[in-house]
Amino acid sequence: MDPYLKPDPREPRRARDKKEPPGRSRAVFAGLRALVILLFGILIIQLVRLQVIQGDEFAQRAEINALREVQIPSTRGLILDRQGRPLVQNGVRYSAAVVPGDLPERGEVGVYQQIERVTGVAAEEISRKVAVSVVERGEFEPVVLKEDIEEDTALTLRELEPVTPGLRLLTEPTREYLSGPLLSHILGYVGSLSAEDYALLKDQGYLLNDYSGKTGVELTYESVLRGRPGKKLIEVDATGRELKVISERRPLDGSNLLLTVDLDLQKMVKETLEQYTSAGDNAAAVVMDIKSGDVLAMVSQPDFDNNVFSGPLEEKDLADLVNASGKPLVNHALAERYPPGSTFKTVVGSAALQEGIAATSTTITSRGYILVENEFNPNIVYRFKDWAALGPLDFYGGIAMSSDVYFYYLAGGKLDEGFRGLGEARVASYARAFGFGEPTGIDLPGESAGLVPDAQWKEETVGDPWVIGDTYNFGIGQGYLSVTPLQLITAVSAIGNGGKVLTPHLLREVQDNHGNVLERFERAVRRSVPVKSEYLAIVKEAMRQSVTKGVAKKAAVPGVEIAGKTGTAEFGPTRPDGSHETHGWFVGFAPYDDPQVAIVVFFQHGGGGSDAAPAAGHILDYYFHGPQLAAKPEDGE
Repeated sequence: MDPYLKPDPREPRRARDKKEPPGRSRAVFAGLRALVILLFGILIIQLVRLQVIQGDEFAQRAEINALREVQIPSTRGLILDRQGRPLVQNGVRYSAAVVPGDLPERGEVGVYQQIERVTGVAAEEISRKVAVSVVERGEFEPVVLKEDIEEDTALTLRELEPVTPGLRLLTEPTREYLSGPLLSHILGYVGSLSAEDYALLKDQGYLLNDYSGKTGVELTYESVLRGRPGKKLIEVDATGRELKVISERRPLDGSNLLLTVDLDLQKMVKETLEQYTSAGDNAAAVVMDIKSGDVLAMVSQPDFDNNVFSGPLEEKDLADLVNASGKPLVNHALAERYPPGSTFKTVVGSAALQEGIAATSTTITSRGYILVENEFNPNIVYRFKDWAALGPLDFYGGIAMSSDVYFYYLAGGKLDEGFRGLGEARVASYARAFGFGEPTGIDLPGESAGLVPDAQWKEETVGDPWVIGDTYNFGIGQGYLSVTPLQLITAVSAIGNGGKVLTPHLLREVQDNHGNVLERFERAVRRSVPVKSEYLAIVKEAMRQSVTKGVAKKAAVPGVEIAGKTGTAEFGPTRPDGSHETHGWFVGFAPYDDPQVAIVVFFQHGGGGSDAAPAAGHILDYYFHGPQLAAKPEDGE
């Protein structure tokens, strides 16, 4: 080796180590420079994104994270019976929830697992619910994970809430109905808002997790019962915990409702209906102040327990209620219509007196049927039956004995005998004047208008012309005519109160929390019937005779003069023997000389004289004589 190329042992080792190949050194420095430039580039791009592109969004999120508007719920008003006895009470329900925007950025799984250990809701299910809610409602709306949790679980969550970002224990008001099924169709119930409800109510201060009245007076008087929720603006930390209150508007509690219903009478009416009905059969009864329209009792069978709607309700349980026999969720006193049968003869009789078709002395003989020739082919003869061969009857006897033949004459006439009847147009006109064919206007939702047919209606709806047989059926409350029990009681009340068709109502007073009256309901008269008072008095006397010596004798009560009318209306397909299923009706008022109270009783199956009349008599006995003196209905009546 060339001695000039050997390393000098006297040269320091450090100097020798610096002598690297020039190409390798340049590559290392170039890589370092590129990495630094890349990192600075990424930093600059991120700064531009945060400050320029998404600057407004992050500023808004920062503001939201700092300030929150929280609704303070108002206390829902109570509902009382006419004696001031509470029918509902307010309670508290707890729900576990999370606020997605308050969850730790990379620790949400730990929060979910913590909630799972306490509530039993799987972490995967929590994650799914949160993801869906963020898309639909944003990051700062609470996501309810489990409703109606036990109080012990709620206390555990309360302890965890301050140290678990995003966790929220929601305290929600709930409603307890003290009488359950007894008043379910009157009171209704409160439920959570659907998406459709929220879209309609959000401008009125409702939140998506709010509750509102769904049926009954809870729905009708929602604005009165709810009050006005308060609001407070609070400052929160990064985990959503409240730091301080910036401003606050206190809630205004809801007002109380004093109803016209008497709780004891309501219970007695329900018990009476249950004695005459089988499971699943429809039945209804209404007791009403004949002068004011106060509804003292309203019962619909079958019923349901409205308390089931105060907490989480499984879809299967709801489906079972909806599909149950007899439709328990439907108030049959006002939402469904039925043929009124012979109870309608009171209206036809009033019209016949007013129009000069009949007088008290008008006598018609019932041989058990009438024969009527076909209008287009005299070789075809129709037979219209009476329920019995009742012989000669004057006007009082026609109503008292409920003769179909008598009212065939009054409604449709008998041309071969020269007897001119009212005709379908006038029967329909008087039916509407008495309030049929339109809602009564009661302060409950879901009321049916019923149906008053005429020739034009049949032509347009059925596609056939009106014939004399239609008029005969119309005159005895059969055929196409259909009414609700509530319509029937308001119509017949007009006969007892001098001709006033009243608006029945359930609200008596609106009170504040101290019992001060804020508003009192005044009697509302929809119209006066176009029948002279002397003619109404004749119909009234005929109804009295129906109870004293006619077909409604089972409604009689010792010591009380009752005016009433039964009805047994046919419905459904014809049986092999030519008969039909029947509805049973009774409608009337008492005392006869100065009517105070009206009553209607309806049974889906049964007869007017055999079932509805004795049931009505038992209710009226209780009303006038009290629970100690009222007689029990005899078995089999």
